[in-house]
Amino acid sequence: MTKLAIEQVKLGKTDLSVSKICFGTSALGDMPDTYGYGVDEARAKATVRSIFDGPTNFIDTSRNYGLGRSEERIGTVIRERGGLPAGFVLSTKLDRDPSTNRFNASQARRSLEQSLSALGINQIDILHLHDPEHCNSLSEVTGPNGAIKELFRIKEEGLARAVGLAAGSIETMMPILRDFDFDVLITHNRFTLVNRNAEAMIDFAHAKGIAVLNAAPYAGGVLAKGSNSHARYVYQEASPEILYPIRRIETVCAKHNVPLGAVALQFSMRDTRITSTICGVSKTERVYETLEWARFPIPDAVWEELKVIGYSSDDPEATRNYVLG
Repeated sequence: MTKLAIEQVKLGKTDLSVSKICFGTSALGDMPDTYGYGVDEARAKATVRSIFDGPTNFIDTSRNYGLGRSEERIGTVIRERGGLPAGFVLSTKLDRDPSTNRFNASQARRSLEQSLSALGINQIDILHLHDPEHCNSLSEVTGPNGAIKELFRIKEEGLARAVGLAAGSIETMMPILRDFDFDVLITHNRFTLVNRNAEAMIDFAHAKGIAVLNAAPYAGGVLAKGSNSHARYVYQEASPEILYPIRRIETVCAKHNVPLGAVALQFSMRDTRITSTICGVSKTERVYETLEWARFPIPDAVWEELKVIGYSSDDPEATRNYVLG
């Protein structure tokens, strides 16, 4: 792989340095209900190898991606190499019980132990509390015997170097961010070319010194593949009304002969409040393409013309039918 330089930056108040691009690996867990296609083990492992061989140093996964398959496939490659590559930062997540949706301290600890076993490592660089809005009881998650308190105990024990919150609903995230001292957060699908639902939360986190990781800059793929070949938005079939602003953006990109995916990615990367942008990949070619898009020259006129199109501030996943795994 061509070693295209990708800048590294400090992760908030921690001692970790991460590349401005992080590769997300949910699709590598084989999640056809979410993405509309499957990813077999050989393809997933080849993709992880290409990430480890490239110029970035940051990879993100979760215990529930593919009900453990994403972590297992990454772990296989880590073991092949005798450990995580030097300088690489690995992010994963504590998850609720997939059968009961409970998320207390014991489930958090069980999730950690499963992650360490699957990945074949002894410590997590960044460990997030994941998707509390989908649990049976938010009070269970935030209470004295809940998953959040256990997350911070895990950090105190030295099993995680930094801790974060990774969720969808801004309404769920904001009270938790106010009440607990996280190092980092992940927002997804809510800060893109067509949506700014997370804007106020990003401002809050940046002011508080919480590192912001912006995931899903392509809104589930349409801002990478284009509306003609991928008429889906945030993992759902998209109506003509949803696709209309995307098609206006495509017109601007075509006028200036720039890839839609490059504009979508650099929209996030050029924002000084965003520490790193998490780009999901499902095959080696997408890793190469992402690196090329990160460096593609985009005229200032593109950004000026995009300002006219506007964006939504509504929750883009308000009607999503979320399927675990």
